[in-house]
Amino acid sequence: MTAVALSADENAAVVRLEQKLMDAQSALKSAHAYYEGEQRLRQLGLAVPPSLQQFLTVVNWPRMAADGVEERLDIEGFRFPGVDEADEDLWRIWQDNNLDEESQLAHLDALIYGRSYICVGANEDDEATPLVTVESPFELVHETDPRSRRASAALRLYDERDGRATRGTLYLPDATVWLFWSGSAGRWVDVDRDDHRMGVVPVVPVVNRARTANRAGVSELKDVIPLTDAAARSLTNLQLAQETHSVPQRFVLGAAAGDFVDQNGQPLTKWEAYFSSVWTLANEQAKVGQLPSADLKNLTETVEHYARLASGVTALPPNYFGLAADDAASADAIRSREARLVKRCERKQTAWSGSWEQAMRLVLYVATGDEDASARRLQTLWRDPATPTRAQQADAVVKLAQAGILPREGAWDDLKYSPARQERLREQFRRQDELDPVGAVTRLVGQQA
Repeated sequence: MTAVALSADENAAVVRLEQKLMDAQSALKSAHAYYEGEQRLRQLGLAVPPSLQQFLTVVNWPRMAADGVEERLDIEGFRFPGVDEADEDLWRIWQDNNLDEESQLAHLDALIYGRSYICVGANEDDEATPLVTVESPFELVHETDPRSRRASAALRLYDERDGRATRGTLYLPDATVWLFWSGSAGRWVDVDRDDHRMGVVPVVPVVNRARTANRAGVSELKDVIPLTDAAARSLTNLQLAQETHSVPQRFVLGAAAGDFVDQNGQPLTKWEAYFSSVWTLANEQAKVGQLPSADLKNLTETVEHYARLASGVTALPPNYFGLAADDAASADAIRSREARLVKRCERKQTAWSGSWEQAMRLVLYVATGDEDASARRLQTLWRDPATPTRAQQADAVVKLAQAGILPREGAWDDLKYSPARQERLREQFRRQDELDPVGAVTRLVGQQA
């Protein structure tokens, strides 16, 4: 491994980006802890005695807030302008890079941390299939060009040893530089580079809730975290109250220690004293009584109140939080409850389409070495984030076909039939027409009408 010193500009970029990556770690770790349900009340500064640690309860609404949106974000292809179908070559590259699965990770990380990254590069094993990977914001950070709004530089650090990353990759508009931390020299050195001269950084950020004043993104968990902490405190109080006040409390007045012994004069265990002999004392002066149990409804109602507030800020229907719906479980009621969630998912699709389209344009450039002008209007095809039933889909398609708006094969496209299945249907209709020529003519006349 031959090490070469970085240029002054490259070294300055590494220093800036490394500091930016370190500054982001605290917020990223906090979001990670909330998503994984590892954020405990003791981290909130509450004095919980060690003996009561077992009652600490965390309700993982942050995971629900992220997963509830991500589950409805599925890419089905990319389409060039003027073409009705998804491009087969781009979809081949997509699947060769396992992006059916990896894209879900990019979307989920963007929701949790506010951003994730797509990296595009040459594939040494297959020149016709560029390498596309998704990367974590824990390892990768970028700077944004204030004019183009695209990444002007990016840095990925990894292979951590003794609390410090030892390897890295610097992405620049005209070169990708592989780095190694030289402990003896106390600096990063260049061990390899690819002078690709693309004029664009081959890293595309997927940013959640970008704003003109904040292009770095905001975590989808931000609004629900305070409600999660409040609900966790109420649930912990509920756990404690359940142990101490949810059952009637019994008491004994006027009893002596000698009243709590068995027939051999041996002291009874606490459980034996509590459940049996205490209530049959021979001491006439002793009095046994019972205090009523506490009503814990106020605590359960408090948790339900927080759940409804969480439903409001996340756009997730109340039943996602275990709350009974106020309306009947009809199809219209389900669609009404999901309206905000569906619209939020559509907004994500619009925002993230640009990131994936930019990544696919890089893929085409790496694969061919040329910039395809038509790719500037590339369109991302997403699965419908709503949850229509199959019967509803079929009914809508049938009505369009009957009205003459859709031909038969257009109906198949709307029903998402695969090309293989459509070909089988064509063959089945051909055989049917051969057996029933009169019916074939009737159907043809009906379609032309």
